[in-house]
This record gives sequence, structure tokens and C-alpha cells, in this order.
Amino acid sequence: MTAEKPMNEFPVMDTSDGIVLFHPNIPSKAAFNVSEVLNTRWIGQGPRVDEFEQRFEQKFTAPCKSLAVGSGTDALHLSYLLAGLKEGDEVIAPVFTCTATNIPFLYMGVKIVFADIDANLNIDVKHVAELITPKTKAIVCVHYGGLPCDMDELWELGRKHNIAIIEDAAHAVGAKYKGEFIGSQSDFSMFSFQAIKHITTGDGGMLVVKDHSLVEKAKRLRWFGIDRRSKQKGIWENDITEVGYKYQMTDIAASIGLAAIDEFDAHLAHRQKLYRLYCELLKDIKGIRVIGREYTDREHAAWLLTAEVDDRENLMKHLREHGIESGQVHYRNDKYTIFGGRTEGKFPKMDAIEERYLVLPLHAKVTEEDVAYIAYILRKGW
Repeated sequence: MTAEKPMNEFPVMDTSDGIVLFHPNIPSKAAFNVSEVLNTRWIGQGPRVDEFEQRFEQKFTAPCKSLAVGSGTDALHLSYLLAGLKEGDEVIAPVFTCTATNIPFLYMGVKIVFADIDANLNIDVKHVAELITPKTKAIVCVHYGGLPCDMDELWELGRKHNIAIIEDAAHAVGAKYKGEFIGSQSDFSMFSFQAIKHITTGDGGMLVVKDHSLVEKAKRLRWFGIDRRSKQKGIWENDITEVGYKYQMTDIAASIGLAAIDEFDAHLAHRQKLYRLYCELLKDIKGIRVIGREYTDREHAAWLLTAEVDDRENLMKHLREHGIESGQVHYRNDKYTIFGGRTEGKFPKMDAIEERYLVLPLHAKVTEEDVAYIAYILRKGW
């Protein structure tokens, strides 16, 4: 006998069935750029990767350096290695995030100390401060949905305790904190170019490094520990002195990313307009609160529209009956066996919102009319 499927799980909806939760944003020049690359001798890591890194850095991360890799998870793993984390060290990370934030620590034997979340599903900086011990070597924050965390408080903790601050900005390309782009200030940052992110390269990521002296090491770790520049000059005797990985980006992927940068401002503006419209249309509906709308000192990248809702299970059914897909997307990591499992009562804020958060459609294919329709269906009640 098969186990009964939980009531709040639905099969993935097809675009022909209504308004889907996610849809890739494919820039208009992507196919042309890829075809150009396919007619060159470089389809792996080559000049387009260099160009993509340079343009991304100029737009978002300068003075920090940007290095393109095969996935956001690759970038996180490299940032943890470059931060000097080793077996037995402790790192503080949010209990609520994509598992990719925390899985690389398991590769490394690093102890994860989970922190609770705040009312907007970002890491609770007050709880972080309570968790710091002499073994703490880094704090990882996640800008959930594209809303920046309380960075001033986190940077101050980093300075006070001499520990690295690492930003998981998978959701947050284009977000700003007090007028500065996310990714331009912390010790390390990561961006994701997975299929449904603002910028997609099919899959890919960007490692951002504040200390320029670490850049060459990062490049070696990205490619088996090999100094590619020396090797390509014909110096075949070069030694490998550190264990590296196959974490590079290809020119095919980078060419899609370059097309996305060309259109990024318009795409971000579209998503932010939809986010603001959601906030306006949902503000007076009983039983729903848009997460993140209260802030004025930071600019939301609007990757996700997440709301705290009453009676989530019935709401999801109500939406699906009207052709609207919704879901949770990410889950508390302490539910998973690989992270040691759950301890009841340890994270009261996570406990309080666990059954109450819901993600609504927000992507390039969603229109203002779609948002108005979703608000109308919500206003009818559930």
C-alpha cells in the first residue's frame, strides 16, 4: 500500500492549464549568441566566460571580483573553501533555505549551527549573535526571495568576532542594500543562474570575492587545482599543489548570460512592478500578508512573491481550482536526515510560520492582468 500523499502537494502545472509558478526567462539574443559560440573553437571555458565575468562585475559586484562557475552550489563550496573552513569548524547558517546553501558543509566536515529566521524568512541576526562561539568561522546569510538581510548587523558581527560573512544571493541579483548592490561588499557572495533565476545560463553561478589576493587560488580550485593560464602557455610541467574541482562555466552558458545582462534592467523592472502591484492589491485582503514589503532601506530583487497566509492548504486548493499554481519552494533544512533531523521548539519563529508561507507566481511571463486576476481570486476568500 502506498503512502498517502500530503494534501498540500500538487503536480506541476502546465502553462496550458493557467498561471504557472515559474517560467525560464530566455533573453531574445540567447539563441543567436549560442549559435555564434558553436561556430568558434571555444565552447568550454573561454573568452565568453571572461567577458561574462567582466560585465557582471562591472554591473553588480565591483570592487569585488566575479568568477563564473558551473552552478551556484559550486560557488558556495568554493567560497567556503576560500574562507578557510575545515573539518571541525562551526558555521552559522539559516535553518530555512535551499538545501544547496548547507550541503557543501557536509562535503567538508564542517558543523552547521542553524539559526532561526525573522518575520520575513531571512536569518534572525539576534539569534545569530547568540550562537557565535570560538569555533565559529563564518556566517552565511540568504537573501530569501530577493529581499536583502540585515547586513549592517551581520557585518558588525563579522568585524567583532573576526569571522567571514558569506552571502547566498541566489535569489538576489539586482537587489540593493542602502543603495549598494548585494554582492559588492561582503567577504564572499554567490549568485545562481539556474534555470528559473533572473539571469539563467541553463545552469551556472558566480563566485564573488572581496579579497583580490584569493582570485588566482579561486581560479585554480575551479579547474582541478591547475593554473590554466600557465598551462595554456605551454608550460606542461606545472605542478598541482591543491585539490581542485571541475566547477568551470562554459562559453555556451556564458553567451546566454551575456544576452541576459543586456536585458536585465527591463526584466528586473518588470518583476519589481509586479511585486509592488501584488503588495497594493493584497494589502486589504484578510488572512494574507506579503512578506518583505515593510522595508524602505533595501531594494527587493523580486525573485519570489511570498505571503504569510491563513489556512494554506485550502488556499492552495482554491488557487489551483482557478488555474493558479502556488507552492512552498524551499523548506526548513532541519527536516532532512542529512542535517541531523528536527529538534522540536529549537526555532520558534520557523515553527510559527512553517505552515503559513506560500509562494505566488512572479516571473517574466506573468502580466499585470495576471496579478489582478490572482488578487481577485484571493479576494473571493478560501
